Formats: sequence, structure tokens, C-alpha cells
Amino acid sequence: MNIAVIGLGSMGRRRIRLIQKYDSSFQVIGIDLNMERRTKCEEEYSIITYKNLCDIPILTELLCVFVCTSPLSHNEIISSCLEYGLHVFTELNLVDDGYEANCELARKKNLVLFLSSTFLYREEIKHIRSAVTTSATPFNYTYHVGQYLPDWHPWEHYTNFFVGEKRTNGCRELLAIELPWLLEVFGDVVDVQVKKNRLSGLDIGYDDNYILMIEHSSGSKGLLAVDVISRKAVRNLEVFNEQVYLTWNGSPTGLFEYDFKQKLDVNIQLYDKVDSLEGYSSFVIENAYYREIESFFAVVQEKEQPMYSFEKDKKTLSLIDLIEGSDEC
Repeated sequence: MNIAVIGLGSMGRRRIRLIQKYDSSFQVIGIDLNMERRTKCEEEYSIITYKNLCDIPILTELLCVFVCTSPLSHNEIISSCLEYGLHVFTELNLVDDGYEANCELARKKNLVLFLSSTFLYREEIKHIRSAVTTSATPFNYTYHVGQYLPDWHPWEHYTNFFVGEKRTNGCRELLAIELPWLLEVFGDVVDVQVKKNRLSGLDIGYDDNYILMIEHSSGSKGLLAVDVISRKAVRNLEVFNEQVYLTWNGSPTGLFEYDFKQKLDVNIQLYDKVDSLEGYSSFVIENAYYREIESFFAVVQEKEQPMYSFEKDKKTLSLIDLIEGSDEC
């Protein structure tokens, strides 16, 4: 099976590594305009690379493409791949440019258009969802997600990649990562109140912190804080009602449920083995990225349905647009 990965930055390299782990017989071809990135991937993963997709001699023999470039380039790349008759896996888009046209093209050509939403594949999220959906009463939650923007890609300045741009800014990416699973667990948002401003001296043209009061269709309520100014990378969640109290610090070993009888927090172990890479925070584990790739190939083979979709993401992005555009939504 021949697979192309377009964009050989950190995420493209992760996808190559995990595709090869999934099935070492797959022939992976890398695509990137940057020669240094192409050379690095050729040496590290023993793959062939090209400057452009159309340069591949066996283009007609490709099955699918992983789009791992910066978000604002996704629309045109996805459209081109679909026109070539290729199934598409894409990273977060952060904007809905071309959504309707690309979804219609995928339907017309009977192709899979698969959108990443990695946290839906985290075992901790699955456990939280089970606890919430089996409870007879609504929940409250508090959730803070923050990381200092210059620490996101220590190897490059934050203004040199997409989080420095207003349309694909860092807070928007955090919201696009977290809201899909929050909506899946607690239900659609029926009301949200927003407080946001700039607290840092970062060279960015957008608000660097948000505090949201959210009401869900299930009756659950949440306080969500996201920012790009926290000098310590944090992901701190509390979920509670009269019957359940859960906490999660974002790590694979950091999920706890309070035992009311014993009066202590019980650690919930969900992984036999945790795969992680040196240099990344404890929040970033390979397991969910790998499971997402498994799911993509299963969808291509018509063995399962995707957990997320462009249609769902369009609603999520519309909510983020509302959050960004108003202090009182």
C-alpha cells in the first residue's frame, strides 16, 4: 500500500513513524517544499520524498494522503487530493475554508475524508464519558488548559508557525482540541459567556487567555479556561456531581476518582503501555495518535465509522468564532 504524507514537520514525522509502526509493509512517501525536512525524513525513516504531490511517479498507485501542513493550506491540498481520487486524513484545520465543497467532492467520489480529533481517542476521555453518560444527574466541571506559546515549538519562534497568525492562533487551537470531546461528553453548548483579554507581552495580534462559562444541552455546566501564557504546561480537570468526583491532570497516569467510602482518591489505570517521546510534555502520548491512524484505515476499509467529522467540526468552529468574536455570547 502506498501512502503520501504531505508536510514533514513535527506532526508529519509523527504520522510517518506511527504508520510504519502500524504496518511496516506500507510504502510511505514524504512531500514537503523544504529540502532540509525532506532530507531528515529520508535519513530517519528510510523513505522517498518529493517536493510536490504531482512529482510522485506512482501517483496513480497511492491509496491515501495524510495532510500535515499548516492549517490555512489544508483546503486546497485536500481538494487536490480528492480530485486525484485519494482518501484523505487531515490534521486540525482550525478554519472551515472549503468544507462544504470538499465534503461534497468526497461524497461524489466515494472517498473517505477523515478529520483528526485525537483527544476523542484518549482512554481517559473514554472513561470520563462513560462516567458522565451513566449518571442520572448533570455534572459541573472546571478545566484549565494552558501552555506558554514560546514553549510550543522550542526549535522555532512562535511567530514563524501557524499559532502566530490570528486566524489560526494558539488559543483557537486549544479550543479546537478540547471542545470536540467536551461536546461529545457533556452535550451541545446552549449558552456560553466569555471573558478574554491580553495579559502578556507576546508579539501576537490576538487575545492570549479566555475564561468561558458554558451550559450544555444535558444540563451540565462548565468553567473552561484556555491560555497561551501559563509558564507551566497545565491541563487540570475536575468533573463532579453528587455521585462522582473525577480529576485529571492530562497525563496518562493522572486520572483519579474519589472513593466516598474510603475517603481517598483512587488512581484509574487505563494503559498497559504508554508510548511517549522525549522532549514532549507528559500530556502528549503516542497511543491516541496511533489509535486514530488505526481508525482511519478501518474507515477506509469500511470496518467502522469515524468518531469525528467535517460536519461536526464546522459546528465546533462556528462556536469558536462566536467565542472569539464576543465578550458576551
